[in-house]
Amino acid sequence: MSELLLRNALNNIIKKFTKKTQKGKVIVISGPSGSGKTTLCRELLKRNKNLVFSVSYTTRPKKNKEIDGKDYYFVSDDKFFKMVEKGEFIEWAKVHNYYYATPKMPLIKAINSGKDILLDIDVQGGKNIKKLFPDGIFIFVLPPSLKVLKERIISRRRDNSKEISLRLKNILKEVKYIKFYDYLVINDDLERTLEILNSIIISDKYRLKGEFL
Repeated sequence: MSELLLRNALNNIIKKFTKKTQKGKVIVISGPSGSGKTTLCRELLKRNKNLVFSVSYTTRPKKNKEIDGKDYYFVSDDKFFKMVEKGEFIEWAKVHNYYYATPKMPLIKAINSGKDILLDIDVQGGKNIKKLFPDGIFIFVLPPSLKVLKERIISRRRDNSKEISLRLKNILKEVKYIKFYDYLVINDDLERTLEILNSIIISDKYRLKGEFL
């Protein structure tokens, strides 16, 4: 191969790769209630300035110190389905007897501006997002044991006994969705888990997925 052809080939690869890394990524974190994913997302946002959070819409009631527009957008069933009809959601699903959805425009805006957008969503949503963004980063989080999981759900005092039973009942169904995710992280230590998640986010952006072959 002549020096000119080699130089052109390298320049094309570098140009293509640079363009790829400059574009924002969709990062999905899912896991059963009590896995600690919400805390992990909050900490990741504090430590990574290129991350923005995708605030989901939900029809469930606001709990404890949750803030409308920050934790979720809390809306009525009627408003939710009007937004569905208008195509304002990129995906939506029914979870624990309530509806949840990911808004379309904030996600697209973040990606196009080079920001990575973080989604804390259920497994149904994660599966739907992967169909649309197969090059995203999909992480499933589990607690170290069922005992720890139960303790976390009860200690946060956000759910009544009926809701706790429903969440525990749905765990096995949720775990079956692991096959749709790229990474599995056991959240047994907050700092260690955050280090792992940051490593995944950084390294995945530089991972070759066949596009240069």
